[in-house]
Amino acid sequence: MRSTLRPRRHKPGHDGRTPPSVAFSLHRLHWRGAGRDGVSATVGGMNARVRAIMSNQWGLVTRFQAIAAGMSAAAVDQLVKSGAWLALRRGVYTAREYVESLTTHAEQRLLADRAASLRVAASHVLSHHSAAYALQLPVLREPRPVSHLTRPGIVGTHRRRDIAQHLAPYPQEQATAVHGVGVLGLARTALDITREHGYQQGLVAADSAMRLGVTRSQLAEVKALMWCWPRSTIMDEVIASASADADSPGETLMRILVEGLGFGTPELQFGLSADGRTAWCDLRLGRHLFEFDGMVKILGPHDGGVALQPATEVLWEEKGRQDFLTGFKLGISRGTWADVWGAGVEHARARFRREYLDTCSRFGTDVSDLAPFRPRGPRPRPRPTPPAYRLMGWGRWAA
Repeated sequence: MRSTLRPRRHKPGHDGRTPPSVAFSLHRLHWRGAGRDGVSATVGGMNARVRAIMSNQWGLVTRFQAIAAGMSAAAVDQLVKSGAWLALRRGVYTAREYVESLTTHAEQRLLADRAASLRVAASHVLSHHSAAYALQLPVLREPRPVSHLTRPGIVGTHRRRDIAQHLAPYPQEQATAVHGVGVLGLARTALDITREHGYQQGLVAADSAMRLGVTRSQLAEVKALMWCWPRSTIMDEVIASASADADSPGETLMRILVEGLGFGTPELQFGLSADGRTAWCDLRLGRHLFEFDGMVKILGPHDGGVALQPATEVLWEEKGRQDFLTGFKLGISRGTWADVWGAGVEHARARFRREYLDTCSRFGTDVSDLAPFRPRGPRPRPRPTPPAYRLMGWGRWAA
């Protein structure tokens, strides 16, 4: 679901320590402290040097930078007062219309995290979820999003005003840069998310990292430097369970749900081939298949999906695929996001158990008869598809 914009007026005296600012929440972007008198936010009031700074800084400029670039303090204040500029953090501004053009949670978090980074003078890199969004690593949302910055030094975390500063050491080879901003790499980010949020969030991040090319040995090497840190054993569990064969966070969550049934560890990407046709399934447990159905299967690329045909044709082909698979005396369960995340998980677990046990009663669990129909060689790897959000697109927007 796309994030929406809803105005929320700043109440005088709400927080005397901070100026009017833009507050980013989990589902929508609120703005506060700016009137809306029709002043354009695109280029009005900005000189070329300020625009250049914003183009190189993810659409952001600090008060100090704007004044140093030739704007007067009064001009900056007027842009904020009119609503043309919004203050994301104290003394960190962006164009209101640019903020309103950011329609996804990831885009909004990228802007919020970069603004937080500009407020911290000490040397640091983006980490945890903040690094994941910059690296385009598919992850689950945080229950309460904050900006994560990691600084070299003693181990520990300080949280203030929605910024988590992690005083954690890291070797330089674990860091990289995205559009000039330092971030921790994929392997370290996946394990940081594991330490912060536990097994489920961590496995989604680790599966995504492996899908983007990280190896299990690389995860283990990063973990070796954190062997005595909190949640070390959970990192071990995630590294042991992570797989590049999960094609999406939804498939990872489906795997966790199926493993929780208590009937064993499912096989990922189980394939069958006959009569010139080959089909691959997300998970197999005995003679029962489990498929995760995401909306991306039927949405076109312009809507963030992968379908290259109309939805009706995609669904018709999927029916033929399911008929092909069940013709081998296999049962099948299908799940969506509502089944693997949120209040519907327990209902889905009960349904999957019923369907699995029904398959066992009808067909048993042995699959040796399917050996002649197994494809030769591994499944062809699909090209990783980055999340459908713009990365630092202010320059294109303002052009």
